[in-house]
Amino acid sequence: RVVAVVGDNHGRVGMGIGKARGVPDAIHKAMDRARDDMMTVPRIGSTIPHEVIGICGGARMMLKPAAPGTGVIASGNVRAVLKAAGVDDVLTKSLGSPNALSVVRATIDGLKKLRSVEEVARERGVPEERVTPFWSRGK
Repeated sequence: RVVAVVGDNHGRVGMGIGKARGVPDAIHKAMDRARDDMMTVPRIGSTIPHEVIGICGGARMMLKPAAPGTGVIASGNVRAVLKAAGVDDVLTKSLGSPNALSVVRATIDGLKKLRSVEEVARERGVPEERVTPFWSRGK
């Protein structure tokens, strides 16, 4: 079994799983499925707009926005997903299962739960400045 993560480093990321008798065939399947499953990740500058917890099975992944220059504080699997999505400053904590596939799926779930500043402002009927995090104002 192969788990592949693809992204454009500009807010789009996808994850795919491929199974086959041969490793090259499994990689090819995983990459194709990851490209088909790409989604857009809302970002503010180089980080995420708000804190979120992604869940998959026994794995829970907490993602927190970080100040510019912090970097990606994450394990190898989570780092691959976040870097592929173009998130350069974020704090993470894995809670629960250490299974690599569950952790990657929990990270993707957390990224799917993110809402953009524009979306939240529209729902609340307030200007975007009211819901923009304090650390990203002035950009």
